[in-house]
Amino acid sequence: MTMFNIFRRVFVGHLSLLTTLQLLNVSFAEIGASQTNNLGFKSPNEESLNRIGELEPSIGFYQSIEMVENSLIFAKQSKYQEIEVHQSKFFGKMLVLDGVIQLTERDADSYNEMMAHIPMFQHANPKRVLVVGGGDGYVLKEVLKHPGVEHVDHVDLDEDVIRTCEKYFPQWGDAWKDPRTHLHICDGAKYIRGLPDNYYDVIIQDSSDPWIAGEDGVMIPLPSGVLYEEEHICQMYRVLKPDGILNIQAESFSVPTSLEGIITWRKTMEACGFKRSRYGSIHTTSYPTGQIGLLLGEKNPSASSKMSSILRRHKTIANSGKKTSYYHPPLQRGCFEVPLWVHDSIYGKEDTSDLLCNIDENENVEDTSMS
Repeated sequence: MTMFNIFRRVFVGHLSLLTTLQLLNVSFAEIGASQTNNLGFKSPNEESLNRIGELEPSIGFYQSIEMVENSLIFAKQSKYQEIEVHQSKFFGKMLVLDGVIQLTERDADSYNEMMAHIPMFQHANPKRVLVVGGGDGYVLKEVLKHPGVEHVDHVDLDEDVIRTCEKYFPQWGDAWKDPRTHLHICDGAKYIRGLPDNYYDVIIQDSSDPWIAGEDGVMIPLPSGVLYEEEHICQMYRVLKPDGILNIQAESFSVPTSLEGIITWRKTMEACGFKRSRYGSIHTTSYPTGQIGLLLGEKNPSASSKMSSILRRHKTIANSGKKTSYYHPPLQRGCFEVPLWVHDSIYGKEDTSDLLCNIDENENVEDTSMS
C-alpha cells in the first residue's frame, strides 16, 4: 500500500505525537502505584514506549506493536514518502511508510494471499493480470503461483519501496525477477487510461487508504482516493475482458467511515457494469481493529470457477511447493460471510442469495485452468 503524500506524513506524525503524549500521561498518572503485579511482571510504566502504532481517531482506537531496541534497520525518504524497515519483538521485520505499518513478516500472508487468490481462483482461467500498487511485491508473488498466468503488469508509483523490499523482504521481494512480470513505475490511474479495451482477466488494486477520518468523522482525502472514484473504477471495468474480475482493497467494516466507503464503492462497481460485487473479510492482526477487507467485482459471475476446479488448482499449487499459509479453498466462500449488521449495512434488502458463490451445482464443467 503506497502513494502517501506529505500531508499524510504530517497528519500521521501529529497523531503519533498526540498518542504518545496521551500514553505518557497515563504512565505519569500511574507513578506511585505498585511497580509489579501479583505475577511479578513489570507494570507498563516501567517499560519504554518503543512501539509503532496507528490511531483510528474516528473511533478512538489505537494499537501498536512493540519493537526491539534500536529497531530501525533501514530508512529512506523517497520522492513520495518516508520508507522504514523495523525489527519488531514478536512480528518479525516490518515495512512502515510514513509512520504507518504496511506489513509484518508474521501476518502479511493473510492480507496478501486473500487479495491475490480470491480473484485468481474465482476466474476460471486467468492468464493476463494487472496489479496496481502493492510495492512490497507480496500480492505479485502470490499471483505468480498460478501456473496458467502468462503475463503480469505491475504498476507502482514508488520504485524506492520496491528496491527496499527486494533487499529486506527477499521471501517475496524476488517476484520482479519472474519473466512473466513487467514492472511499470508510474501513476496507476494514468496507466490504465492508456490501455485498450478487454485486455486483462484479473485486476488487483492493492492501494493505500483513500482518506483519513478525524474524531468528528470528517474525511480528509488522500492521493489514493482517485483510485476509488467512479471514473477510475469504470476504466478498470473497460480494460477487463468480458469474464474479467476486479479486486480492490476495501478497508475495515469496524470503522464507520470505512463502512460508508464500502457501500459507496460497491454501488460504484455496479454503476460501472459489474454484475456482482461482494465484500470479503480478512483477519490481519497488525492492522487497526485486526480486520480489513476486499471488494470483488465480477463482470460475468456465471463464468466463474466451480469449486471442483478451485480445489484441483489449489492442490496443484501446493504440490508444486508453492503452498499458501492463510488462503485455502473454503475461504473462497467463507470470507464473504460477514456479521449480520455488516451484511445489512452493505446489502440492505437486496436479494443476496448468490453472494456466497454457490458453485457446486454443475460439476460437469470442464476445468480449463491448466489449458
